[in-house]
Amino acid sequence: MPDKPAVLNEDILQAVIPTEQVNPRTKDIDLLSTENVLRRINEEDKLVAQAVEAAIPQIAVVVDEIKKAFENGHRLFYFGAGTSGRLGILDASECPPTYGAPPSLVQAFIAGGDIALRNAVEGAEDSAEMGRADVEKAGVQAGDVVVGISASGQAPYVVATMEAARVLGGFTAGITCDPGSKLAQAVSQAIVVQVGPEAIAGSTRMKAGTAQKLVLNMLTTGAMIQTGKTYQNLMVDVQPTNLKLKARARRIVAALGGVPIEEAERLLDLTGYQVKPAVLMACAKITLSEAQKRLSAASGKLRVALQQTH
Repeated sequence: MPDKPAVLNEDILQAVIPTEQVNPRTKDIDLLSTENVLRRINEEDKLVAQAVEAAIPQIAVVVDEIKKAFENGHRLFYFGAGTSGRLGILDASECPPTYGAPPSLVQAFIAGGDIALRNAVEGAEDSAEMGRADVEKAGVQAGDVVVGISASGQAPYVVATMEAARVLGGFTAGITCDPGSKLAQAVSQAIVVQVGPEAIAGSTRMKAGTAQKLVLNMLTTGAMIQTGKTYQNLMVDVQPTNLKLKARARRIVAALGGVPIEEAERLLDLTGYQVKPAVLMACAKITLSEAQKRLSAASGKLRVALQQTH
């Protein structure tokens, strides 16, 4: 006699936090063809940008706090566990080459330490003690912005980092998918991105992870724009650490300075491949020393420094 098929008890599965709920739109996903599985996942992914859009007012508050911190010599810290922690480290690691930011400006910590980037560290996200220790190790101070990242908003490691950072005088924010979570309650400003249940129940590396990546992009990109790290939408503080970035720097100087690529390269060689002074030298026909003085007087903002040339 064949076994009876399993009967899904909806009440049990739905009586949990949002990130663990069962998605009614994908309950038959294991019966679909490969292409239709992918289409169903894609349909869920389309909901993410809308959820992030709804959170923009919350994100803007945090961007303004990060801008204020940067302008006053303070830093941005991320603390997360699992996928959330890895995404924080990814965002922080991109800031130096993209915006010429010192590595200390944006720092990220993951529960379990660097080994957790590649391997799951059992119990790490459950350790509040580890969270408090990491905040102490980071040297969080008053004036810093400290962002906790947890899809469920329940990870004890992340919640503890926010509690510790608040005691030290940091401005705290949390990125979560649950408005009623411990993380949302523990921070000065919650960023709640309600993406709904995952295509695969509880797999928060999917929609929740995508939402977190989009929010992190906004936090650092928004703050870098506001502090003069771009001119228009050009990466004028790019660090040319490889051939691609060197070519980008040459194109930017040539385009903004109105000079041939060869002249742009010559000016960049004089500046140590710093785009901003090279652009000023091309536009105003001034020396490197004068360009540096103008940038210093303009707090490093190329747009302000260029206005002094007219």
